[in-house]
Amino acid sequence: MLACARAEIESFAVNTHHLPEAWDDFGAAAADGLPLPEGGNGLPGRTRMWQGRNLALYHEPVLLETGGGLKNIEGWLGGEPVLVHNGDIFSTMPLEHLIAAHAASGLPVTLALRSEGEAKHIALDASGSRCIDIRRMLDRSDGTHVFSGIYCASPELLGMLPAGEKISVIPAFLELAKAGRLGTVVLDDGLWLDLGDRTAYLQAHRELALGPAVHPLAVIEDGARVEGSVIGPGAVVRAGAVVRDSIVWPGCEVAADAVLDECIVYSGQTACGVRRGEDL
Repeated sequence: MLACARAEIESFAVNTHHLPEAWDDFGAAAADGLPLPEGGNGLPGRTRMWQGRNLALYHEPVLLETGGGLKNIEGWLGGEPVLVHNGDIFSTMPLEHLIAAHAASGLPVTLALRSEGEAKHIALDASGSRCIDIRRMLDRSDGTHVFSGIYCASPELLGMLPAGEKISVIPAFLELAKAGRLGTVVLDDGLWLDLGDRTAYLQAHRELALGPAVHPLAVIEDGARVEGSVIGPGAVVRAGAVVRDSIVWPGCEVAADAVLDECIVYSGQTACGVRRGEDL
């Protein structure tokens, strides 16, 4: 959400399918307590506040995928355009340029792209401002750019998505690409990382200045060794423990007998024993 806040977004909607309880104490209770429109799946939204901004939480017990999840918040959108930012993406890209390009284009969708990366699935027309194929599914052209997982959409896209279905947004994107109406903008400035797998998640914490490596409110007992790791607030690493190239979430505990290499400690159970490449 920080990336969107930097682009002056004031209202957010979040799908809470994964770890819904983690949002219970996130931000602050909304002062007005007004109910939100129901999601397309019939479940009411919940209101919170985050850094003075409105935060709407919509739960999906069954994950509705990228298209169904967007359709689920159609009532909340109220006919306004939306910036969609996948939750497993870390970005410092200038998203204000994406918003401006979308507003100027008049197109239903504008995708934010990167020139470099492993998954070059997006093919562009000669102008570089339209997507003409995705993964060569239209048999038009091989891809040259990476989709960042971030895009702007106008209400027209919502009208292309069926209600109450678990569906990807890609079929709608392909229909727009066929018609020459799937916009693109290349944003190579800033950082972009796909955190969809644990290797990338660990890499991001090692390489990015996301905050102090060991939070001031973490407790590292005398005799514990912490090397190349990120330790969250309220976490405790007991004397004798060794934590290397790992991440310890806020409030978690590492036992005195633990030797952790490339681990992610996130649960309420104390991490113990010799572990490598595990999620604990």
